[in-house]
Amino acid sequence: MQGTYHQRHGLEVASDFVKFIEEQVLPGTNVDADRFWSGYAGLLDEFADENQILLNRRDELQAAIDNWHKERGNQPWDSAAYRGFLTDIGYLAPQPAPFSVDNGAVDPEIANIAGPQLVVPVSNARFALNAANARWGSLYDAFYGTDVMGPPPAAKGIDPARRDAVVAKAAEFLDKTFPLISGSHAAVTNYRADQDGLHATVDGAEIALANASAFLGTRQDGKDTAFVLRHHGLHVELVINSDHPIGAASPSGLRDIIVEAALTAIQDCEDSVAAVDSEDKIGVYANWLGLMKGDLAETFEKAGKTMTRRLAGDREIEAPDGSKLTLPGRALMLVRNVGLLMTTDIVRLNGKETPEGLLDAIVTVACALHDLGKTEGPRNSRLGSVYVVKPKLHGPDEAGFTDRVFTRVEAVLGLPANTVKLGLMDEERRTSANLAACIHAIRNRVVFINTGFLDRTGDEIHTSMQAGPFVGRDDMKAAGWLNAYEDRNVLTGLACGMRGRGQIGKGMWAKPDAMAEMLDSKIGHPQAGANTAWVPSPTAATLHALHYHQIDVTARQEELAGNSMPELDQLLTPALMGNHRPARDEILREVENSCQGILGYVVRWVDQGIGCSKVPDIDDVALMEDRATCRISAQYMANWLEHGLVSQDEVEDALRRMAAKVDRQNKGDPAYIPMAPDFDGPAFAAARDLIFEGARQPSGYTEPALHARRKEAKALR
Repeated sequence: MQGTYHQRHGLEVASDFVKFIEEQVLPGTNVDADRFWSGYAGLLDEFADENQILLNRRDELQAAIDNWHKERGNQPWDSAAYRGFLTDIGYLAPQPAPFSVDNGAVDPEIANIAGPQLVVPVSNARFALNAANARWGSLYDAFYGTDVMGPPPAAKGIDPARRDAVVAKAAEFLDKTFPLISGSHAAVTNYRADQDGLHATVDGAEIALANASAFLGTRQDGKDTAFVLRHHGLHVELVINSDHPIGAASPSGLRDIIVEAALTAIQDCEDSVAAVDSEDKIGVYANWLGLMKGDLAETFEKAGKTMTRRLAGDREIEAPDGSKLTLPGRALMLVRNVGLLMTTDIVRLNGKETPEGLLDAIVTVACALHDLGKTEGPRNSRLGSVYVVKPKLHGPDEAGFTDRVFTRVEAVLGLPANTVKLGLMDEERRTSANLAACIHAIRNRVVFINTGFLDRTGDEIHTSMQAGPFVGRDDMKAAGWLNAYEDRNVLTGLACGMRGRGQIGKGMWAKPDAMAEMLDSKIGHPQAGANTAWVPSPTAATLHALHYHQIDVTARQEELAGNSMPELDQLLTPALMGNHRPARDEILREVENSCQGILGYVVRWVDQGIGCSKVPDIDDVALMEDRATCRISAQYMANWLEHGLVSQDEVEDALRRMAAKVDRQNKGDPAYIPMAPDFDGPAFAAARDLIFEGARQPSGYTEPALHARRKEAKALR
């Protein structure tokens, strides 16, 4: 419940929110308060009821699917009958005739260049700034400070042997990516640039690059001289400084290799954020506003020193002919709004809460007006676009609704049509099954589609909740529907003309400390034809960038474009256990694992308002957790309870034992509130809600339970 309200064009708006919009967001945008609030009142009048109608339609379809499975009981799976049923109820929409997206002005980081994409909670200013500045990353640091070179080093000092191993590994990267006509970068004793290009001295002789056009120019930064190269559209700097401790140990003076890493970054207002009231949302929006204005800063303590982080500037390059080039210093930023489900009491209409997604739409775009209005200095979009990622859409009707919402937002804020570009999250089953129709519905805006295994699995389980018990996590990762889902996403995007017009993405690497494993496995994403994939940290972005040098994604997409589409029936067949049931100890181990993961996440969400963090799993391995990971665990437990694989008493027992374990894992956090031994706090209650009410939660989402319990926790403070 908010505090006081102000009246604005028939709307009741939280007083602190009115002040934020009118004193911070609107000044400098040429949109005055009267226009903003009258426009938002019109937006709500036009779309709020339709938003609810679409949610009701989800419920209708889910009820019909539940009944169909219940009526069939244990009959053998009949793909044709199921597909016919889904068509009859309108779950499967008519497929559009062949088409190509026509999305207007799209920045090259999205349209033409393949590379990593960071996703961070925009509510955390430090994380938001780190993500924006992760456009460039030190390859030496990424190798040295992670398990890529073996167990991470001690915090202090430099291990000469590890340093030398890092330098050797980095030289291997240079030899593969920017080979010399002869010899190795490891043997270079001097780098020099002139009008003819970059020259490397090996065994006393000057050697040119095998591809002379890869050299773009030189950048000077203090004592650093950086030679700038380009490969597959990505830039790499060879940084020379013989006075630097690392450079002094190198015959060539090479002190670092800086790679272009996070081309894009999603500043998230959704799954990684805990924002339940006006105070929280103002914090979210204020950081996005600071990113769009370019003045966001965060002061913090690190290693006993006070530091202030700001947005990086652009990088000025002098080409061999003396001309100047400017390379972006920051990741191109997208903002992820919330979905259609949640309502907010920040703005009330006729005493009722209003859709939070509509508030996100107008406020995040209004904040971006500051970027669009810049005439000099670094800009987010150099082509004058605003990039919004819209999650948790169910099918083409909801995609079309979203397109019309942003058409109205553009009109209210005085923007040309289709200034707002949309990222479509392919994370709900009805969207996967109708992906081409969804893309068609937003064909003049769509710049991004991606897969997300966790949310998609949560919806897979919830949609087929009554079909039977699902296989465990390990078997789920090898299920036929998942392979079809991943392949159909790429092939559908290519068929709809996304190549050269937008991003076809893959999901998150959830082990932020397992970088060696990531280097081995995440190369599968560009190999699959994805020109971006999510990473959890700037360091991960730096390392994942190497994969886009190894794989020419443009060529790979050309190869894949002619591949046949996996059958829709494969996508629609749930991964059920059937008559094969795991051993009892395997079931109980899975229950403990899910309960521990849920508790470890929600205790921080509910008690501390932390929407995304590294959470130790049952084996004390730190995993990146957000609402998507929580959703899959809750839906697994709800499904197994529904079909009698486990009892409520067994789950209750596991929750209590795992709560005590989570308490021990967090004993070093002074802000942590233990759940044991009373088990009566809102965090523990939230975990119970997610599991025992999971089968009845709308689409199996976690937001309703988490928001309610977080508000309860805030009221107890």
